[in-house]
Amino acid sequence: MDSYRHKGLRNQLIDELMWKGIKDLPVLEAIRRVPRHLFLEKAFEEWAYKDNAFPIDCEQTISQPYTVAMQTSLLDLTAKQKVLEIGLGSGYQACVLVEMGVKVYSIERHKHLHDKTAHRLNKIGYTGVRTFYGDGFVGLPRFAPFDRILVTAAAPDLPVPLLDQLAINGKIVIPIGAGNDQIMHRITKQEDGKLKKETFGHYRFVPMLQGMV
Repeated sequence: MDSYRHKGLRNQLIDELMWKGIKDLPVLEAIRRVPRHLFLEKAFEEWAYKDNAFPIDCEQTISQPYTVAMQTSLLDLTAKQKVLEIGLGSGYQACVLVEMGVKVYSIERHKHLHDKTAHRLNKIGYTGVRTFYGDGFVGLPRFAPFDRILVTAAAPDLPVPLLDQLAINGKIVIPIGAGNDQIMHRITKQEDGKLKKETFGHYRFVPMLQGMV
């Protein structure tokens, strides 16, 4: 399932990410360990280790490796933290998080995509990802609070229910903006309840939509 050729291609990808400015070594090593080709259909395997997003089922995408690395780095993770991911998608980002040593809870609003990805994760051995079919705008209040929340789709603004589910000193990484261009935000809930907001450049994500399909 994961050949020497695949591992060599991942090493080349890591070199490219470092050249593009990713300096977080634990994140780079996590990406090095995840066989990205297993998250694409066999016919498109040659695209797995190019630094590009790629279409998957339900008009979603598997994120560009650079974006995965950047968002994961912005989370500032510590082992054993609870992380809520909004947008399971192919499962690739969730597996990178698992490789960072955190507990991952991931929501997907597309039933077909959720079921297909949950099966894939079990098949390839990533059983540490807890997957849920649900509305990302609602989050998972039953399992809150979360130390970190990662949103992998573009929201028009910060969903209040997600903020309510964030632990004190917790961080949300989320692309915010309408249209084809969003700004990456990191929002920290401080001990006094105030929000510290930081921005990290422009990105393009599929839209975050309400409801379940």
